[in-house]
Amino acid sequence: MPLAILFPETEFTLADSITKKIRVVETIKTELGLNNVNPLNDRFENIPGQFDFIVGRAISSLPELWSSLDVKILDHSRNDRPNGILYLKGGEFSDELSLLRAQFKIYYLSDYFTELFFETKKLIHIYNQY
Repeated sequence: MPLAILFPETEFTLADSITKKIRVVETIKTELGLNNVNPLNDRFENIPGQFDFIVGRAISSLPELWSSLDVKILDHSRNDRPNGILYLKGGEFSDELSLLRAQFKIYYLSDYFTELFFETKKLIHIYNQY
């Protein structure tokens, strides 16, 4: 939702299999008048179509996530960064990265935010370079 507010010219599909979460998203969308948000009560793997970026956190292991969702990512990038998955993750995950069959870049959120919460958090950009 914060991204939809910051980037009103961009379309966002928000998917979750938990109905209660999607109802909250629908309420926020309506209250804020966010016409660029499409909430769907389903697992992301079941949603037809392809996307520039998939954003997530605490879904599954990185190799599992990539292997199940890489077909959902458009090949042609319209942005400065290659299309792919943007995934918020904390802790140690070097074992997962070693099994990943894709390129990746790690952004340390502590480089951008000073709050203690972000000290161990990272944003991993997973992508294929075409």
